[in-house]
Amino acid sequence: MIKYSIFGGGCFWCTEAIFKKINGVKSVLPGYIGGHIVNPTYEQVCTGTTGHSEVIKIEYDSSVISFKDLLSVFFSTHDPTTLNRQGNDVGTQYRSSIFTDQKDEIKIIESYISELNLKGIFKNDIVTTIEDDSVFYLAENYHHDYFNLNSNAPYCSFVIAPKVKKLMDSKNSLIKKN
Repeated sequence: MIKYSIFGGGCFWCTEAIFKKINGVKSVLPGYIGGHIVNPTYEQVCTGTTGHSEVIKIEYDSSVISFKDLLSVFFSTHDPTTLNRQGNDVGTQYRSSIFTDQKDEIKIIESYISELNLKGIFKNDIVTTIEDDSVFYLAENYHHDYFNLNSNAPYCSFVIAPKVKKLMDSKNSLIKKN
């Protein structure tokens, strides 16, 4: 069954690059969600004043990969314990967030976060927010497939590439084999 999920884990260039490698993921689209401006631009969202989060909208086949496996990738490839920041990317637009209105998904997320906190996987408690699935605005075209098209750019080399390597090392069984 084809489903979708929306995750915000910092810069959408990073999360897009990661989830494009996951078996069962059909498409990954960068965009914005959760704010108060209609059709926001990247420049507007970057100010941190629109309320939007940089996110990816993932279309996936739930008969190939489970929602819980997607959560496993999400929580292992960014720092869900830092409020409104991922590394040097600072602001509410970089918050760790999951957007859904599905009650079953909310229960799975809450349970997963509780499990990670109880196991002490992170030094600090997880601050990832669960927010209402609202209007998703597709990011400008130059953000699509950013890592693959700009892999030699400094941000890609120093920030995205290590996250992709971490994924490849820790979640190898979930990686596309093509």
